Amino acid sequence: MNNRLKNSVSPYLLQHADNPVNWYPWCKEALDKAKSEDKPIFLSIGYSTCHWCHVMAHESFENEETAEILNQYFISIKVDREERPDIDSVYMSVCQAFTGSGGWPMSIFMTWDKKPFFAGTYFPPKSRYGIPGFSDLLVAIAKQWNNNRSELIQSASHVVSHLKNTQSVNNVKKENLINKALKIFSENFDTVNGGFGSAPKFPTPHNLLFLMMYAKQNNNSDALKMAEKTLLQMRKGGIFDHIGYGFSRYSTDKYYLAPHFEKMLYDNALLIIAYSAAYNITNNKIYLDTAEKTANYILREMTSADGGFYSAQDADSDRVEGKYYTFTLDEVIHVLGKESGKRFAKVFDVTEKGNFEGVNIINLLKSNDLTSDFSNELKKLYDYRKNRTKLHLDDKILLSWNSMMIAAMSILYRVSHNEIYLNSAVKAQQFIEKNLCDDSRIYTSWREGNRSENSFLDDYAYYISALIELYNSTLNNSYLEKAEKFCDEAVRLFSDKKDGGFYLAKSDDTELFMNPKEVYDGAIPSGNSVMAYNLVRLYQLTDDEKYHEFAEKQLKFLSYQANDYPAGHCMFLIAKIMYENPPEHITVIIKNNLDFESVKKHIPFLANVLITNKNEKYPLLNNKITYYVCKNNTCLPPTNILH
Repeated sequence: MNNRLKNSVSPYLLQHADNPVNWYPWCKEALDKAKSEDKPIFLSIGYSTCHWCHVMAHESFENEETAEILNQYFISIKVDREERPDIDSVYMSVCQAFTGSGGWPMSIFMTWDKKPFFAGTYFPPKSRYGIPGFSDLLVAIAKQWNNNRSELIQSASHVVSHLKNTQSVNNVKKENLINKALKIFSENFDTVNGGFGSAPKFPTPHNLLFLMMYAKQNNNSDALKMAEKTLLQMRKGGIFDHIGYGFSRYSTDKYYLAPHFEKMLYDNALLIIAYSAAYNITNNKIYLDTAEKTANYILREMTSADGGFYSAQDADSDRVEGKYYTFTLDEVIHVLGKESGKRFAKVFDVTEKGNFEGVNIINLLKSNDLTSDFSNELKKLYDYRKNRTKLHLDDKILLSWNSMMIAAMSILYRVSHNEIYLNSAVKAQQFIEKNLCDDSRIYTSWREGNRSENSFLDDYAYYISALIELYNSTLNNSYLEKAEKFCDEAVRLFSDKKDGGFYLAKSDDTELFMNPKEVYDGAIPSGNSVMAYNLVRLYQLTDDEKYHEFAEKQLKFLSYQANDYPAGHCMFLIAKIMYENPPEHITVIIKNNLDFESVKKHIPFLANVLITNKNEKYPLLNNKITYYVCKNNTCLPPTNILH
């Protein structure tokens, strides 16, 4: 049996194409049918590598009896959150308003005109632990719809009104947001295990980048210690895949031992940046090793032949979470032999009893051994597990996530000087330009030759940042010119001219009851925070006054938004630090292309670098490559050597 999802491009929607539920994708036909048949809508939002989405699908959406209830009383719509972040964002706000929390799968009940009257996340098939069974909930809502609809409509109107009112803008309180954020991190820092607070622990690399930038600007060892401790614990823990490399989604415990095993492109991109920054500051090679191993995993398993980066790998194999990644002691001995197996097991915490549900997550938390060479053993275990079971790959190409990885590979090149990483960034940008760009318009996703028709703030924001980082690593002016072009378009399409900030969807083209301005830096930095960073960087690189004005306005807008909890707005704080304490400005005068290639290899990790062979204003010194360095409104004498 196939429903209306069978022609979808999204891997998530295709996973539900043979459900007995009569699913619709998000479309006018579904909304019109709900109106004409006078039925409520059940909206289910998730993504293809979401473990609990799989669980609810197996328990409820594949169940004939549950499907019969849905088909009789509801119009059911399935949405991939990664393809429609606008729908996901709006209804996540709804879910949080109803329940106090959110997550996926997201379950929304709403009217045909998209107004929600009930929300939740995962529902079990039968009632348990105070959570209603999904079938029981469906029957109850259907009865309410038929017998007490006015109460549901009133609830929907109340939620919509409440959410619209939360977007109003107020005056900024005068507080030192940067110091306030540092205080919050200090108070919540886990001195023993790294990270902040208790379980679950998410990587949130942008928080660590903020701490490292603060540490470098203020010579603050405490901020650096928090970042380093967390980076080292993650590298040693099971959240890092010691066999195939790369990082899982988050740690379910406070130790970074047991992860939620799915691997997302965006986590790994941001972590490559964080570990590269840590290496740049400390010169500790374990950070460079971690960044390179993570990048190598991406190039090996998450990169298409055309250069685009895939979205995610699943947590589940054979419907068991983590089965692909865990081992028994007997397996390790069998693959490696008795002597090598026992040596490996001692270092990597592999025991007969197991450290996770009777099996073992490979980790270094107990041995702290980051120096021994187990490359041969790891290769054997990698080959063994690839043939033991398979992982589902979400092979969708998302523009915003690809842009994060382009930025990451560009930055990694600047600390490793390995051309492989820069070449992968360049190739991925070329893929985007060919498949996801149309002049100054860009598109959210691509798969198997088909691209989406939508684009959102995050697509523009992250692509601009990728182009800026490509420029920083190549000094090729075409990347900077493209960054300016797309930035101007983002301002035109998404900015709120009256109250400041940027809307998630185009300001004149939203089909939902609200158009959110996302400002909180959660798993990834918000589009508004990234735009603040872009505007600051473009102003510093181009000296164009319009970017100065845009940057000041955006920083002011975000200062209010971040006031209550600045630790949740670290990308904005990074932009603020860079605006208030600009990196050094370096003008490089060259004679020819050979000089250009030489300069490329000595680009600082973080600086505003402009390169030219015109020397009217900046003459060559000793007829050699000449550097003019300025910082804090002070310029040093020209030099032939960049320190």
